[in-house]
Amino acid sequence: MSTTTKWVIGLVAVFFLIFGFLTLTVFAWIFSEPEDETVSTGSEKIALVELNEPIISSEDIVRQLKKYRENRSIKAIVFRVESPGGGVAASQEIYEEVKKTRESGKPIVVSMGAVAASGGYYVSCGATRIVANPGTLTGSIGVIFQFLHFSELMKKLGIDESTFKSGKLKDSGSPFRKVTPEEQKYFQSLISDVYDQFVDVVAKERRLNINYVKKYADGRVFTGRQAKQYGFVDTLGTLEDAVSIAGKLAGIQGKPKVIKEYHRRTLFERLFGEAATDIARLRDEFVHQPVIQYRFTTPY
Repeated sequence: MSTTTKWVIGLVAVFFLIFGFLTLTVFAWIFSEPEDETVSTGSEKIALVELNEPIISSEDIVRQLKKYRENRSIKAIVFRVESPGGGVAASQEIYEEVKKTRESGKPIVVSMGAVAASGGYYVSCGATRIVANPGTLTGSIGVIFQFLHFSELMKKLGIDESTFKSGKLKDSGSPFRKVTPEEQKYFQSLISDVYDQFVDVVAKERRLNINYVKKYADGRVFTGRQAKQYGFVDTLGTLEDAVSIAGKLAGIQGKPKVIKEYHRRTLFERLFGEAATDIARLRDEFVHQPVIQYRFTTPY
């Protein structure tokens, strides 16, 4: 065997060793569990769970709440909500997990950020206490159901469409034709039922008369200060105030130690930075967008 051949074989072997090592490293990094990191030092521990985006899925938040609820070393949870809401089912699932935490005897305090409206308010209702900043936008108690129509555009482009269905309502909401009067009644009945579920939860959790809640449940948003005045939040304050309240409810003496999950960035996020996060958010917004939503629709 020539020297050149030996060199080639050696280089190939080194290449595969390096490639194998990198592959194992990447897989170990991708599939490893998130770790907790310390946000502030103190005595006994409080967990911080953050909802910082529209509610598309409940999985990650529910997992964190369950994890910290079952951890005996965690004395209380602060749930930071910075969200305009989102999917009905996902919002309901998060609310139920928040309520389970409260009913387990472990205090859970919601800290509202700039926006905690519609589904963002819904998930907050199950907490032991709700803390809002005076300028927080919250409320927006209501339901929205939107879809696009392409029929006029298709006519201009000379595109036709055929639909075969098993029932007259099977293609309700089709973008290829306008909504019929019968379908309008059908959709409104769906929205009314989902709306009533929202109002019932607010009235029950806030101990308010249901007719009083409906007075404000017309989709309007209100500031944190207004929400306090109307009885929809408990107190005004910052995230630090919420941590302090959670510590007192848990019987912690002195300043609590706050921890939260550290989420490792994916390889795609490491390579493309914030652009990767924006792409993922756009994907969720347009591909996985729930049809019926508890969501505050912003003017931008």
